[in-house]
Amino acid sequence: MIGRLSGVLVEATEVAIIDVHGVGYEVHMTARDLSALPMGEPATVVIETVVREDMIRLFGFREAAGRDWFRLLQGVQGVGAKVALAVLNVLPPDALAAAIASGDRAAIARAPGVGKRVAERIATELRGKAPAMPAPLVVPDVATSPEDHHVADAISALTNLGYDEGLARSTVTALAKDQPEALASQLIKAGLKALAA
Repeated sequence: MIGRLSGVLVEATEVAIIDVHGVGYEVHMTARDLSALPMGEPATVVIETVVREDMIRLFGFREAAGRDWFRLLQGVQGVGAKVALAVLNVLPPDALAAAIASGDRAAIARAPGVGKRVAERIATELRGKAPAMPAPLVVPDVATSPEDHHVADAISALTNLGYDEGLARSTVTALAKDQPEALASQLIKAGLKALAA
C-alpha cells in the first residue's frame, strides 16, 4: 500500500491531485492541510490507503500525527473515513487530543456527521490512546524549588502530548504565576483547557 507521496500539487478542489512522475494521485485531505501545500511546487504527504470492496481511496496528511489520529478515529463505532477526516478538519491533532483529554464532547460534535452519541464514544474510547507525537522530549531545567519542578513537569507533559514547547512553556508559566501553589497535575489540566480554547 502507499504510505507516502512526494510530488507536485497540480489541483486543489474537493481533493488534491498530486502529480508523481506523470501520474496524478487523487488524495483526500483536510482543508487545513490542503491549504498549507504550495500549488505547483513539490510537496510530500503521509498517506493512509483505505481499501473497500468497491473502491481504494488515499487520505493525505502533512504529518504522521494526523494519519495516526485518522486511524484511531476509525476504530470508534460509527466513525468511517469520511467522518474521521471531518473531525480532523475541525480539530487538528493537538486540539483533538486536548478535547479528548478534557472530555470536551461539544468541540468534537462540531464536525459534520458527528452527533452527541458519536462524540461521546470518541471522547470515551480514545481517552488515553493519543498516538505518540513526534515532539522532542522536554528535559526540565535544573529546578531550585518544588514549584519549579511542577512547572517543568507540566511543560514536559504538554510538549509530550504534541503541543509546541514554546507555547506550552508560556502557557504554564502564566498559569503558575496566577496559581503559585498549583501542583503539576493542576497545571497540566489548566494548560490543556487554556490551549484548547
